[in-house]
Amino acid sequence: MKAIRRFTVRPVLPEPLGRLSELARNLRWSWHPRTRDLFKSVDPRQWEASGCDPVRLLGQVPPARLDELARDEDFLRRLGEAADDLRAYVEGERWYQEQGGGEGALPRAVAYFSPEFGITAALPQYSGGLGILAGDHLKAASDLGVPLIGVGLLYRHGYFRQSLSHDAWQQEHYPVLDPNELPLVLLRETDGTPAMVALALPGGRSLRAHVWQAQVGRVPLLLLDSDVEENDPGERDVTDRLYGGGSEHRLLQEMLLGIGGVRAVRAYCRLTGHPEPEVFHTNEGHAGFLGLERIHELAHQGVGFDAALESVRAGTVFTTHTPVPAGIDRFDRELVAHHFGPGAELPRIDAGDVLRLGMETYPGGEPNLFNMAVMGLRLGSRANGVSTLHGSVSREMFAGLWPGFDAQEVPIASITNGVHAPTWVAPEVFRLGARQIGERRTEDALSVGGSDRWDAVADIQDADIWELRRTLREQLVEEVRRRLYDSWRQRGAATAELGWIDGVLDPGALTVGFARRVPSYKRLTLMLRDRDRLMELLRHPERPVQIVVAGKAHPADDGGKRLIQELVRFTDDPRVRRHIVFLPDYGMAMAQKLYPGCDVWLNNPLRPLEACGTSGMKAALNGCLNLSVLDGWWDEWFEPDFGWAIPTADGAATDDDRRDDLEAAALYDLLERRIAPRFYEQGPGGLPDRWIEMVRRTLTRLGPKVLAGRMVREYVEQLYAPAARAHRALDASAAGELAAWKARVRAAWPRVVVDHVEASASGATAELGTTLSLRVRVHLGELTPDDVEVQVVAGRVDPEDHLADPSPMPLKPVSGPDVEGRRVYEGPLALDRTGPFGYTVRILPAHRLLAGGAAELGLVAVPSEATGEEAGVLMR
Repeated sequence: MKAIRRFTVRPVLPEPLGRLSELARNLRWSWHPRTRDLFKSVDPRQWEASGCDPVRLLGQVPPARLDELARDEDFLRRLGEAADDLRAYVEGERWYQEQGGGEGALPRAVAYFSPEFGITAALPQYSGGLGILAGDHLKAASDLGVPLIGVGLLYRHGYFRQSLSHDAWQQEHYPVLDPNELPLVLLRETDGTPAMVALALPGGRSLRAHVWQAQVGRVPLLLLDSDVEENDPGERDVTDRLYGGGSEHRLLQEMLLGIGGVRAVRAYCRLTGHPEPEVFHTNEGHAGFLGLERIHELAHQGVGFDAALESVRAGTVFTTHTPVPAGIDRFDRELVAHHFGPGAELPRIDAGDVLRLGMETYPGGEPNLFNMAVMGLRLGSRANGVSTLHGSVSREMFAGLWPGFDAQEVPIASITNGVHAPTWVAPEVFRLGARQIGERRTEDALSVGGSDRWDAVADIQDADIWELRRTLREQLVEEVRRRLYDSWRQRGAATAELGWIDGVLDPGALTVGFARRVPSYKRLTLMLRDRDRLMELLRHPERPVQIVVAGKAHPADDGGKRLIQELVRFTDDPRVRRHIVFLPDYGMAMAQKLYPGCDVWLNNPLRPLEACGTSGMKAALNGCLNLSVLDGWWDEWFEPDFGWAIPTADGAATDDDRRDDLEAAALYDLLERRIAPRFYEQGPGGLPDRWIEMVRRTLTRLGPKVLAGRMVREYVEQLYAPAARAHRALDASAAGELAAWKARVRAAWPRVVVDHVEASASGATAELGTTLSLRVRVHLGELTPDDVEVQVVAGRVDPEDHLADPSPMPLKPVSGPDVEGRRVYEGPLALDRTGPFGYTVRILPAHRLLAGGAAELGLVAVPSEATGEEAGVLMR
């Protein structure tokens, strides 16, 4: 029989244990070893059965055990210490509070919006790297004391749970999540009623949502939930699944995230007294509508659309995570217009203004599509990719938004992702560090960084490092066998035929890990290109390689499911099934065992389609070596001292099969000739000395770089603080001034011309150290010298006379306007390098309030073919 109503019955803790609830409701326990150890000691068996979730644990512990703990003086002492430590962590000054720079130099608060957050397996609101990155961002911000407010959606079915059918086809399961059984509390008004946000929908309908709060250390995370009684059935399902449904369903999710999210932040600040955010950070385009809601707020105060846009842009940061247009949400123009038309949402903003922010009205775009990333870029004064290479790829991909500028000048910076070490470092690694340099110093090294703290790893004995690696590998083997047994039982196998699983993987063998989402570009099955050669590696009599694979395909991606099926069928072969395994239902709980237990972490995407790829960072923090294509973060930080780079067949890029064959062969060569021999090679003391030294270098050189603490500090210094200053500078008056100036410049720009360019020297060569005198005649039309900057741009030139790594230098007005309205600009040009060298000149808009730099308006005037002196001074 099925229950007609469901309740969540909460335990009543004895008074001496009351602070356990405080510890359970703050998700800092998910990365704080001493708090986790405390909960484990409550009931070790129930701790494991609860999935290491304190909220579930406390609901399952028998009352007699709670009464026993309430009389246990040692437990009560440890409980008091843990609760006092949490309070000091939440209330004390940290890195952010210690920064100088004068009153108000840093933002009072930052709102961080993301469609998914991977905080802990106990709060399954993530699908992959984007969500895990967002969770790590919040945790690192908490460790550093950054006053962040996280904003997302609460999905009642999460993403999905994965299993395999008998024939190895991915199966999806959507368990119902009850918020009352999660580490969440409902945001309530002062009268105790649930706080509610509402969006107007076409046809007089409404989309309402409650706001649930998770406490991530010092950082509140607000999650909007549309499954409320006040909604009609269709609206109740808006937050049903992460990345589910059709276009309108996704549009409604993103409207609720962006528009409803801003309203949730306002409600939270009103009810708690938290400072209002000065900076809004859009983590990928899904939350881009937050900018429209903030414009609408200003419109309600009587500010015009253009002025409100400038004010909102100044305080908005946009991070793009995708290196391919197909990874961006795009909606039909008519669908967006329908939801922002008369009687729908944001009535003070014309639907045409909404559309102009997101339409692909640029060369190469599709004019009838509304692009969420394009809106994010147009609504944000500062944008970034998530690795140096990805920043470059993003500038190329979105160059159409800044016509006339070279891709390298497109205003998209890069901040390379990092990972939250306290979450991903295995307890055994933490304990070894604590013994070597002290517990507090180890905690600081993992959360704050600093190479001096990581240098201490150099003093750890080889035998201790190797014993640690052996222990972690053994734990992984045990975990793999347990999960593999469960998987085969789900696929219909009988217990009597699964005895072979006890022999799966060798705790002493070289173990390679590969786990991630399964889109085609990540090439899950590249390792299968030459199956005979792979079998030889797996079954080598002296230097065997064993591989652990995990990953999920999107429910709608049959191509990804076929890749999983192909791999699983190979792993089912009795000849190799003890040496290579596929584990279904990849998630945070599995990952926290998988990363530390592997010796090598494999990543073989199609370059340059991996934006960052943080799984290898998590593995590295546990002493696992990386074997990867030079893509994402590995392209930036690879050194042969601590890992291997898989050569890419760039010359064969037009032939996918040929490229895969070549790169798979390179992968096999590395495993067979370099990696396996080094792992199994023993020094005089019976240890693989050279392998251990690579582990040590991985920790000392990569450790400080791959931290989320480093990443968040860079966001604060390079993006949040400048955005806050720009936002403060643009009050209503200044924003109106800037908007009017932009309108005037855009209208006048067609008449801005570089009329003539001449230099004091001519010819094909010049001597190093020579300084040329440039004289440029321009026509500014209705603009004045205060509206523009005239520049000379110089640098090396390629055979087609394109400038490489150009350096701009301003020229000064010396006369004008003459009777024809022309002005003269002059300035020196130093020829400070040898080889092919060239220059050109250009005119750019210039204003003191431009937050996005000279390229912000996408306007530039350059010499025509008939202008006169052209770029191209050759030097010897």
